[in-house]
Amino acid sequence: MRMKTALAIYLALTMMLPGCAAAGPDREQAEEIAAQAADQQVPAVQEEDPAPQSVPQPEDGTDAASADTKETPAETEDPKEKEMKLTIGDTPVAVRWQDNESVKALAELVSEGPLTVQMSMYGGFEQVGSIGQKLPRNDAQTTTQAGDIVLYSGDQIVVFYGSNSWAYTRLGRVEDRTAEEMKALLGNGDVTITISAE
Repeated sequence: MRMKTALAIYLALTMMLPGCAAAGPDREQAEEIAAQAADQQVPAVQEEDPAPQSVPQPEDGTDAASADTKETPAETEDPKEKEMKLTIGDTPVAVRWQDNESVKALAELVSEGPLTVQMSMYGGFEQVGSIGQKLPRNDAQTTTQAGDIVLYSGDQIVVFYGSNSWAYTRLGRVEDRTAEEMKALLGNGDVTITISAE
């Protein structure tokens, strides 16, 4: 663009000056004027690319696009199953509970709150008490030993400190007491037992 403008000025000057083709100094003067005019042309302004807009980033430094598409892991709860505890009078004992429908129903019952049962001595070998409602039962002829815990007639719990043979549904067994210790806990009068979930 600058070259075309300079050339046009040069041609105009050469036409205006008579005899410039033959006069060396006039021609040189015309060329100098044309060069000065070319230097005075305003250079074209180049258009600059617009500055890219910055994308706001999350404060934690992660990419915003990936933050939007990042999947939130599903919350999966795996609560530990509560264990049933047995207390005879004021003495807690360790029980290995059976895995059957009767025990599951009992666990559901005590999950709402501790179950306290007033027991009564019977036969010189057991304590029996009503739990206040029927539980699923699967009675079978059973010979019990001291420490055994059974369901009788679907609504009574029996804890043995001796031995007996009858149709019961097994619930569990006290594991941390000997036969003599079970007799000491149960053989000296009626007691209260408490079953709770912890």
